[in-house]
Amino acid sequence: MKKTITTLFAGVSLLFALAAPVQAQDAKPAAAPVATATAAAPEAPVAAPVAAAPAAPAAPAAAPTPQKGDSAWMMVATLLVIMMTIPGLALFYGGLVRSKNMLSILMQIFMIFAVIVVLWCIYGYSLAFTEGNAFFGNLHDRTFLNNIYDPIKGTFAYAATFSKGVVIPEFMFVAFQATFAAITCALIVGAFAERAKFTAVLVFVVIWFTFAYLPIAHMVWFWTGPDAIKDAATLATETAKAGYLFQHGALDTAGGTVVHINAAVAGLVGAYMIGKRVGYGRESMAPHSVTMTMIGASLLWVGWFGFNAGSPLEAGDIAALAFINTLLATAAATVSWVFAEWIFKGKPSMLGGASGAVAGLVAITPACGFVGPMGALIMGLLAGVICLWGVNGLKRLLGADDSLDVFGVHGVGGILGAILTGVFAAPSLGGQGIFDYVANKASPDYSISGQVLIQATGVGVTIVWSAVVAFIAFKLVDLVIGLRVPEEEEREGLDITTHGESAYHM
Repeated sequence: MKKTITTLFAGVSLLFALAAPVQAQDAKPAAAPVATATAAAPEAPVAAPVAAAPAAPAAPAAAPTPQKGDSAWMMVATLLVIMMTIPGLALFYGGLVRSKNMLSILMQIFMIFAVIVVLWCIYGYSLAFTEGNAFFGNLHDRTFLNNIYDPIKGTFAYAATFSKGVVIPEFMFVAFQATFAAITCALIVGAFAERAKFTAVLVFVVIWFTFAYLPIAHMVWFWTGPDAIKDAATLATETAKAGYLFQHGALDTAGGTVVHINAAVAGLVGAYMIGKRVGYGRESMAPHSVTMTMIGASLLWVGWFGFNAGSPLEAGDIAALAFINTLLATAAATVSWVFAEWIFKGKPSMLGGASGAVAGLVAITPACGFVGPMGALIMGLLAGVICLWGVNGLKRLLGADDSLDVFGVHGVGGILGAILTGVFAAPSLGGQGIFDYVANKASPDYSISGQVLIQATGVGVTIVWSAVVAFIAFKLVDLVIGLRVPEEEEREGLDITTHGESAYHM
């Protein structure tokens, strides 16, 4: 097995060494979480009544310069997303497993975070955020983070935001998006916690990251930025360079499809393929530390402000809108989950409060830059109740041992949020609508039914793509390494059998 793994990683290293960076154009990559360009007919020029004297040649426009306030905010937002994963998600998941598997889940998340950041900087960023086709970028513009710093000129490249003439340092954009890739891959492991081989988890994540996360991120978020859009013709030209779902007008501020649905579907496939835990349904598998889970949920809530309010890439009005929406929707979902649980189960639980908060965070993620605060309130209230059903009624219907309810919260919440984004983004309901970069103002045309259909298409593409890649990746790993630890190791606990240490010493 060790020889197989060594050969696999040696092959991957050789592949990307051969795809060494070559000189490429300095295109401005940017995610597309906030505004989607729409076509609008340009105004006809008015003829001058008399001949005018030849005008002097216009001076070339100065290149955009990053504002220190935007750059500083993006650094803070990136740090907040790191905190979401380590320690936030790690403690949230860690508290939910049994004590004998606490370190196992912490180690999986910690290592996934580190591995994905490395792969992101080697080839992931280039495949996700450079021009290529509608599904992938290319392997030369930014592989090994090539062409961002020019040592000859001593200059740095910038990344476009969603305002014309506004940019941020591209290295900052690289780091910010790296944290999204890392937390998405880390979310998956909650679905099959307490029974998967550590080696199998790492190899699966590498494959899934490459063939599921990167293309979906490119499809939803990649465009070349707004600066080249001057009229309907340039709008069409630049839109044609964007990712597949971006071209179709999908709205996703911070990852309802890219992060939550994507990870949840992969996790559900893993839960089916790895099988149920030994003793599932017969033995108690209660969380060993709801205290840890509450701490983790709180860190997630705080860190999520970087996740959502950082996605506009500027410290401006849309970031403020995403901030208040994240606060309000999460609080609303916590309230609705706890009260619904109180009504149907007779007691309000701390675990329910923590789960409700995460459900609200998930649901508002795609919508936070588009909907108004009252739209966020309604989305949060719905998310709490519907995700409660997701981890109870739907889980029983699916019949999978989704250990930490990844699909029930992230899948159901992500789908709900993505669809309702199309509803509450409508200006008639207090939303931002769609920005028209030709007219440089909000488009007066917004169809709720049309946008909901676009959102549903994005959800469907994400589900199918992630499920197919996950199935193939799990099957390959199972054939080469094996997905599951032996029964005796599972009973003893992965902390001791896999890592040789214990979280607690009695």
